[in-house]
Amino acid sequence: MKPLRHLVVVLGDQLDRQAAAFDGFDPAQDRVWMCEAAEEATHVWCSQQRLAVFLSAMRHFAQALREEGLPLHYSEQHPGSLAQALGEALAATPPQAVVMTEPGDHRVQQALLQACAAAGVPLQLRNDRHFLCSREEFAAHARGRKQLRMEYFYREMRRRHRVLMDGEQPAGGEWNYDAENRETFGPQGPGFVPAPKRFAPDALTQQVLELVRTRYASHPGQVDDFGWPVTRAQGLQVLQTFIEERLPDFGRWQDAMWEGQPWLYHSHISVALNLKLLHPREVVAAAEAAWRAGRVPIAAAEGFIRQVLGWREYVRGIYWQEMPGYLELNALDAAQDLPPWFWTGDVPMACLRDAIGQTLRLGYAHHIQRLMVTGLYLLLHGVHPQQVHAWYLSVYVDAVEWVELPNTLGMSQFADGGLMASKPYAATGKYIERMSDHCRGCRFKPAVRTGPQACPYTTLYWDFLMTHEKRFASHPRMALQVKNVARLAEPERAALRRRAAAVRAGAWDQA
Repeated sequence: MKPLRHLVVVLGDQLDRQAAAFDGFDPAQDRVWMCEAAEEATHVWCSQQRLAVFLSAMRHFAQALREEGLPLHYSEQHPGSLAQALGEALAATPPQAVVMTEPGDHRVQQALLQACAAAGVPLQLRNDRHFLCSREEFAAHARGRKQLRMEYFYREMRRRHRVLMDGEQPAGGEWNYDAENRETFGPQGPGFVPAPKRFAPDALTQQVLELVRTRYASHPGQVDDFGWPVTRAQGLQVLQTFIEERLPDFGRWQDAMWEGQPWLYHSHISVALNLKLLHPREVVAAAEAAWRAGRVPIAAAEGFIRQVLGWREYVRGIYWQEMPGYLELNALDAAQDLPPWFWTGDVPMACLRDAIGQTLRLGYAHHIQRLMVTGLYLLLHGVHPQQVHAWYLSVYVDAVEWVELPNTLGMSQFADGGLMASKPYAATGKYIERMSDHCRGCRFKPAVRTGPQACPYTTLYWDFLMTHEKRFASHPRMALQVKNVARLAEPERAALRRRAAAVRAGAWDQA
């Protein structure tokens, strides 16, 4: 056998046989290296659903590589870190170079760079072709701009990749149909909702589920309802099902919620996308083709494409533009601890109980639950943004740091001071009442802000405005809300502070 030329490192979110790391692969002198490192399960308190997704998808990918005849070293359940495991592999059989696609996590990238440097082996980081905007292209987009806004980036991406374009004009005459995509279900509810595409665990996944149940029994959640796609073939089935059954109504109801209905009209493809089982180009092309064939309205196709071609690429650009300092930002000086019931769902608010319960059971919540139920509560409660980040990264099956951190710390918690979002997503319980049926069966009243019946969201909203009154007094999109605070008499302010303190302490019945 020839001396080892390249050790090709494949991480758990890089399960793409067409990735740049495989370019020029020669089975006679190269080897693939994959590792299940304990640190990746404990860096944050990784939920059982998330662990099962990554481990099962990795093992299925490894199985496919072996069937193809590629030399592979696969380390199951290494007790240390990825960097430690890689260092051991380099010491045992030094290659001429380590080759890998750019990681999606700054911490992992730095650790592997250091491991290779310590071993004296060069590391080739290759461009991640999974994305339609490279790190360098986003840096060029950001250069010289005083303020970054996703809408302008999105239009640039549409033009560059000729997506939903008729010549030089946007298809249908508009760039953005968001105004058509904010409907509620109304009192009658969503009616019949198609069943999601779920997969019965095969023998390999069953082994993983048993491993997770035993070795990670103390981790949050459970895997009894596991049914996520863990292969490319399954990812393609989820995509096809979404395009045919859900995309036509995706736009209208993408912001609507309903008690006990976790799936609704959302795509459920983010797991397959973020593991690289699907490519965003094929996802975008499928949605556009469905519109051009007359099977879906343009508002639905455009709204979905904006999430993939616009927002997803944009947050990745922000992540690599701003790391590592971005992780430490805390513009609102939030200092509260994460409420312990975020790990159990044992809370009297119906909306939070529903969202957290399904999160722990399925490893999933749709975007409006993440932003305007759990995220909104944590913003108003004033939880330290790094604790919020750790929770989101822990519990969601589609969470990889490049996408989760900017969405959580920036969009949801406004901890970056406005880089991601032009204003904090602060609202009373009236928003949840308008967009869902949660409030109908809840003991708290969204229109009441003080006293034991006051909705905690409403109380904390007014407390949030009082706390940040000076900060947002001249903010172009917050000034009107702050003016409403100025009208509050001191007795009302004192009552709000008392009730807010009781809510933060979990004393729900205290005025």
